[in-house]
Amino acid sequence: MTMLGLKINNAEVQATDGRHFERLNPISGEVASTVAAASVEDARQAANAAAKAFPGWSSLGPGARRKILLAAAERLQEKAPEFVAAMAAETGATAGWAMFNVTLASDMLREAASMTTQIVGEVIPSNRPGSLAMAVRQPVGAILSMAPWNAPVILGVRSIAMPLACGNTVVMKTSEICPRTHRLIVDALHDAGLPEGVLNAISNAPEDAGEIVETLIAHPAIRRINFTGSTRVGRLIAESAGRHLKPALLELGGKAPLIVLDDADIQEAVAAAAFGAYMNQGQICMSTERIIVDEKIADHFVSAMAGKVQTLDAGDPRKGNTPLGSVVDARAAQRLDMLVRDAVSKGAVLVAGGGVEGTIVEATLLDQVTPAMRIYGEESFGPVASIIRVGSVDEAVRVANDTEYGLSAAVFGRDINRAMGVARRIESGICHINGPTVHDEAQMPFGGVKESGYGRFGGKAGIAEFTELRWITIQDGPIHYPI
Repeated sequence: MTMLGLKINNAEVQATDGRHFERLNPISGEVASTVAAASVEDARQAANAAAKAFPGWSSLGPGARRKILLAAAERLQEKAPEFVAAMAAETGATAGWAMFNVTLASDMLREAASMTTQIVGEVIPSNRPGSLAMAVRQPVGAILSMAPWNAPVILGVRSIAMPLACGNTVVMKTSEICPRTHRLIVDALHDAGLPEGVLNAISNAPEDAGEIVETLIAHPAIRRINFTGSTRVGRLIAESAGRHLKPALLELGGKAPLIVLDDADIQEAVAAAAFGAYMNQGQICMSTERIIVDEKIADHFVSAMAGKVQTLDAGDPRKGNTPLGSVVDARAAQRLDMLVRDAVSKGAVLVAGGGVEGTIVEATLLDQVTPAMRIYGEESFGPVASIIRVGSVDEAVRVANDTEYGLSAAVFGRDINRAMGVARRIESGICHINGPTVHDEAQMPFGGVKESGYGRFGGKAGIAEFTELRWITIQDGPIHYPI
């Protein structure tokens, strides 16, 4: 397999010290990717390249930037077979999940393209006679982007599309788990005509991640950081960014609740819960981890949900004959097994699944979950969902908010006004009524509260994250000064 290099100034280069690392297939253990392992000097060179390219890219008209981003969306879709193969090899993802990634990521590039003419300011009335006062949005400089492996095309594109649309340049630190997948994104943008140095890609060995990230955050050319990943790592990045007084956009962990009220359409709630809990083996930041069900309908719901879960077989995605694939590695599978065993030992009922073979984890459903169990509060990030029975709407809201996370949520009920009242009380950045917790659209403000992070990706909300708002005045006429 050809070794992937770094991408600096649109050129493929090897690490200055010649080092590389390997990503292994989570199922077979075979080498999935061999990739250059950047040094600290390589990271600095990537940031320098982005700084050098910034004046030209930021002064380019919105039409020219839009044309490149639209072309990149087409190039991305043309590479769909390569994305399917890379995601199966590096992360054990199914072809369906890979194609969904490519489709939504292409939409994100098109949405970013449309935003190039929406980076607007305003004229603000001034108290000074003859003064024209304006609030103007401008690109900030070079952006450091970091995206995870679980939805690698969606989140990789999201980390760079709006920064580029706003006129910034980018250094993308690719994930150690899916470096080939992330490089395909960079290649698509370069194929679309992105100028030299506007988008640079750095891959690093896992043991070097901390030093590489700290080097890039500290680099004077880097003016913004955006990171999607775990809360643990996000906290470290926020601390480093804070020391350097650089804004960071963080989208972190989740423990999404789906509340099933006593008047819910059970079949619709089951369909949404199963999709939200088990799509991509539950390895999505919005995955439905807690299903909070009114006890008046709980038996009916659990029976219907169990029947659905039993149809969701897991297997090797390269064979293409199961709806679920592999979890990301053996350590994740072992942790999920421990969480299920802990819950059962403390009184939870194993309704469906529970089997683990290597990195193939069965779709698993637990009932009667309580706060005494680890899985009640810990983010499982796998194909395991917990049912928590409650006696009232108030208790449902309390349980939904009984977490440090606050990314996505859902409420099912036929009385829309009541469901809306519940949704307003849930502490989350996103909430869907009669829809799944897993839902994303390119133009929507996407982000969380509490330990799920801060800031918003998507649409006009993303413009505010990747531009600087400046106050500029034009003074006309004599001004009286007190001294």
